[in-house]
Amino acid sequence: MELDERKEKILKAIIQTYLETGEPVGSRTISKYSDLNLSSATIRNEMSDLEELGYIIQPHTSAGRIPSDKGYRFYVDQVIREKDSEIKETQELMIKRVDRLELLLKQLAQILAKSTNYTALIGGPGYHQSKLKFIQLSRVEEKKLLVVIVVEGNIIRNSFVTLEEGLSDEEILNMNILLNNSLNGLTIEEINLGIITKLKEQAGSHRKVVDLVLSEVSEAIQAQDEDLQIYTSGATNIFKYPELSDTEKASGLLNTLEQKELLKGLFEEQSQNEDPGADPGTGIQVYIGDELPVQTMKDCSVVTANYTLGGGLRGTIGIVGPKRMDYEKVVSTLRSLLTQLNETFKNDER
Repeated sequence: MELDERKEKILKAIIQTYLETGEPVGSRTISKYSDLNLSSATIRNEMSDLEELGYIIQPHTSAGRIPSDKGYRFYVDQVIREKDSEIKETQELMIKRVDRLELLLKQLAQILAKSTNYTALIGGPGYHQSKLKFIQLSRVEEKKLLVVIVVEGNIIRNSFVTLEEGLSDEEILNMNILLNNSLNGLTIEEINLGIITKLKEQAGSHRKVVDLVLSEVSEAIQAQDEDLQIYTSGATNIFKYPELSDTEKASGLLNTLEQKELLKGLFEEQSQNEDPGADPGTGIQVYIGDELPVQTMKDCSVVTANYTLGGGLRGTIGIVGPKRMDYEKVVSTLRSLLTQLNETFKNDER
């Protein structure tokens, strides 16, 4: 008899809980921690079936259940399948070169939270050192242009500029050619006075358009640098750990995970560490309890690492869990991810 999805989830919850506590597991415990939304009575019936099938045993009368050898075998085989699937999913995600970097980071956060069973945070990369990839001017109204700025990593920013006088289609085309020929492949720091002066000379009577576009490029990059995006996944995983799950602690921690400014200091401190691009195994930092700059995280540990996406794009990954987190597993998972990112985007630049 094959296990249906509900029995599989209950069996997995029993085994995971027993591995964490070392105590026989009862139906009430499973009803609190599983996502099945089933009553204790229903779970007891399912546990009886699992016992008859030989997946769990009851060591003492009126006690909870513990896994049998058959149950452990099911769990190990399932974990191996899930890990193989996660690796394949990550590789496929990298190969696709997701056009929108935001989507890539959100999906990576989900994968990390699922594979570690903790909370994953990924800070969007700063790209003030990155190269301009493309600038596109398009007419919206007679004297208004849409400016589309694309930076390496396919980060896109849109803005509008208002002109003193309108431009013809041919003039807009010529400005697009001039701007892209002059600025593509340069970082914001490389757009110096000499380049700007030459660009304005070539623009002739449309030199004010150059000023407006350069201002939008600068503001877009500065705004992105200041407005740190943090992608979070697995926040509710904290409820799986008793030392973090009481109402006051859990509420404070969940609130912290939603407050970007509270996390910014931690991410900025990590981002100043040595670039791990040459060796993806370096740059990993562990912060335990009072070492964290955020008061509401004093009962937690946070493992952080820098990631690079090529072309100067760089950000920070964080894994949040209890102080008794499986550090070896978390560090190993981060190193594996950093290696995949490094190899993928290094190849992408060739």
